[in-house]
Amino acid sequence: MKNVSVTTFIHVIFAIALIVVGATFFYLLSAGKEQRHLQQINRYKMIADEFLTRENFDRNSTALKTLLEKYRLQPIDPQTVKKEIENSGITIFSGRSPYGNVRVFKTKQHYYILIERYDYDLMLRDDHPQDYIYEMLLTIATILGILLLFMYIMVLRKLYPLKKLHRQIEQFAAGDLDVRIEEMGDDEIGRIARSFDKAIRHIKQLMSSKNLFMRNIMHELKTPITKGRIIVETIDDPMAKQVLTNAFERMNELISDLAEVERITMYNFVPEKMETTLKEVLERTERVLMADPQKYTLKFTDRPLLTDVKLLALVLKNLLDNGIKYSPDHHVTLVTVGNRIEVRSVGEPLKEDLTYYIEPFSQEEKRSHGFGLGLYIVANILEKLGYGFRYRYDKEKGENVFEVVMD
Repeated sequence: MKNVSVTTFIHVIFAIALIVVGATFFYLLSAGKEQRHLQQINRYKMIADEFLTRENFDRNSTALKTLLEKYRLQPIDPQTVKKEIENSGITIFSGRSPYGNVRVFKTKQHYYILIERYDYDLMLRDDHPQDYIYEMLLTIATILGILLLFMYIMVLRKLYPLKKLHRQIEQFAAGDLDVRIEEMGDDEIGRIARSFDKAIRHIKQLMSSKNLFMRNIMHELKTPITKGRIIVETIDDPMAKQVLTNAFERMNELISDLAEVERITMYNFVPEKMETTLKEVLERTERVLMADPQKYTLKFTDRPLLTDVKLLALVLKNLLDNGIKYSPDHHVTLVTVGNRIEVRSVGEPLKEDLTYYIEPFSQEEKRSHGFGLGLYIVANILEKLGYGFRYRYDKEKGENVFEVVMD
């Protein structure tokens, strides 16, 4: 039931309601029809007994008149109804006794009783009020059906703005910040739509401000860093020159990380997937890592991949770079195990859960290098690629293990 949509649920409820109402009325009509038929037959049996159990029953007697009034019967000329009975009449009851016969005919308009005694014949029209329960039940059922249909249509009409709002929200979730939530009236749905439209406008303004700030700060940082690098080259002290060079390189690295974060965290960012191999990805990883080959070891089984080579290489580069920087022996190992890529490095286990480290600018207090964007970028890229990201600590080997789950 958790995955059933509201519209589907309403369809099901409406169908069940129609079935229940229909079944109930069908049962009532069937049971009522049979009961009415039995009552009608019993009535005609009583009439037959009244006319056929008396040897002398004068057609002009007071007793006959009393009997006709009692059962609301009207004597008529047989010739006037002969054609009607022949065209549409059916016999629904017949009785016989030593004194004569009784037959009851049903036509579209009336019920007729033909009494054939040995001394006279008599045609009677039954003016007893008919039972209109069938018609009443049918009318009630029709009215209920119309009401159910009306309620069904009204509920669907009320839900239509929600479906429309859902489509527009999905557009916004897909990265369309220019989507506008249309006016949907003054009811609760309309108020929700207006509030959401205001939220979209506010988020768009915040996004624009953030992007402008990021671009400006990166642009402003580039100029002094470039000038600083030029001045560093004029310093004669090798140690001071190396310290300043490392500082400017870290600043450049931060700017590059910030630019990459801005790019991959955009709503409309889509990885450029292509057919490649793990070997090609690792070759690119080594190129962008630019580390001493003695500081890392690659143990992998090549396999075909459908992925964004640049992004996956950036992920592995960041994981390898972290392992080299933060492990005591400054060495890291990459191995493949089934559908996983494991990046292993010796060290103490992480003090916090992985979720803590994939937040931007988070790092342990004892670390003196880095700005805490590496794992944040890794987690975001892997999410875009549809891969999993896990961490565990191998107690036997004393290694931190970061896993990229590709399938």
